[in-house]
Amino acid sequence: MEMHSYVTGLTDGEGCFSVSFSKRKKMVLGVEVRPSFSVSQHKRNRELILSLQKFFGCGGGRFSRADQNYKYEVRSLSDILAKIIPHFDTWPLKTSKVNDYQAFRRICLLMKQNRHVQPAGLRQIIHLASSMNAAGKRKYSPQDLLRMANKMKV
Repeated sequence: MEMHSYVTGLTDGEGCFSVSFSKRKKMVLGVEVRPSFSVSQHKRNRELILSLQKFFGCGGGRFSRADQNYKYEVRSLSDILAKIIPHFDTWPLKTSKVNDYQAFRRICLLMKQNRHVQPAGLRQIIHLASSMNAAGKRKYSPQDLLRMANKMKV
């Protein structure tokens, strides 16, 4: 099997496209937007995580003692735009995870245009992110994020 197809299939099963938010006073709107692409594997498959880092030429791996998993993660917006998005645009996902990817892709492209530091753009990003990863944990609700952003004078 070709590596590109393998990486897409692995991501369909074990990958995650996510966008997290943090309260940050230094940010123009008081909210930091952080996109992330990751794939997790049990420690016995450590080499697979290392091969992903080599394949994409970016990101990093880390070990979690809590669940005995290695996680490959790319958080750099420039790497996501230059390497991750082109891969999945060319070798598309086949499962429902494609919906998370499409929202993730749109958010990253909005960030490239600096829309995350504009009220309307941040609202759009919060809305898109809230449609992703329905089973995931969220520190802030979309309403909380909008309230935080609305408190900033822009």
